[in-house]
Order: sequence, then structure tokens, then C-alpha cells
Amino acid sequence: MSDESFQDDVLNELGDDRLQEIAGLLGTDPAEARQLVGSSVTELSGELRSAAAEPASADEVRAAVTEVSTAEPPLQGVAAFGGLVGGGLMAGVLGKLARPAADAVARKTGIPAPTVHRAVELLVPVVLAVITKRAATKKGGGLGDILGGTQKR
Repeated sequence: MSDESFQDDVLNELGDDRLQEIAGLLGTDPAEARQLVGSSVTELSGELRSAAAEPASADEVRAAVTEVSTAEPPLQGVAAFGGLVGGGLMAGVLGKLARPAADAVARKTGIPAPTVHRAVELLVPVVLAVITKRAATKKGGGLGDILGGTQKR
């Protein structure tokens, strides 16, 4: 996992079957669905970084990162399309950020916003699972360590 990007980790967690489901939702092939997932993950992680930098939401994001960093590692296969049971603070934070991320992806791709919103909703539990797994391996690290890479904005 150390050399893979956050986006790669999400795609790996998503798996081919779920990627095919997103392709069906979009009415496209898995390659285009993979591009949409990549764009969505980039926007969602960018929104998360931005929320961490905003005084109004920084405490909530920090608490969510602390919670996932101190939690037990998730069970395998926890990123099912039915969503995560509970999910804690990070699930709530990601849920709030899903709409603006989906709106940005819809504007960039021209895909109808409701379709992108549904795809991003399907990705939130997967992103949560990846964040939780990464946090478990980077004890004491902050959001930048969990998401890796450089800041989007």
C-alpha cells in the first residue's frame, strides 16, 4: 500500500465488480467509470483537505481523523455498497463533502449531476474504508499522511 496512491487504494478496495456496477449506473464501460471514480476521489479528498483548513470545520475533521486513527482496523470487505454500519465522525464528514465533490465532477465531465451524486454516494463507504485502513498503518499521522500526495487546492 505504501507506493500506491490514495486513488489506487480506493480503486483496489472498490474492485472490478463494483466498478462494473458504477459503469452500469453511468451507462458506460469500466474504463470511463474508472476515470469518474478517479475524479471523484480527487475531488472528495480535496474537499476533505479544504474542510481541514477552514476554521469552521477544522475541529470536526481533526476529530474524525483522530477517531479513525485510534479505531480498530476495519473488517475485510467492509466497503460493501450497503454502506458502513455506524461509520463515526469520518462518515459524517465525508457525507457532507460528497455533494460538493459530485457537483464539481459533474461540471468537469458533463455527466448529469444526479448520476454523479449517486456514484459518489456509492464511493463514500469505500473511501471511508481506505481512510480507516491507511490511518491504522500510519498511527499518529494527520490527514496529509492518510491521504498522501500533495494538497489539491
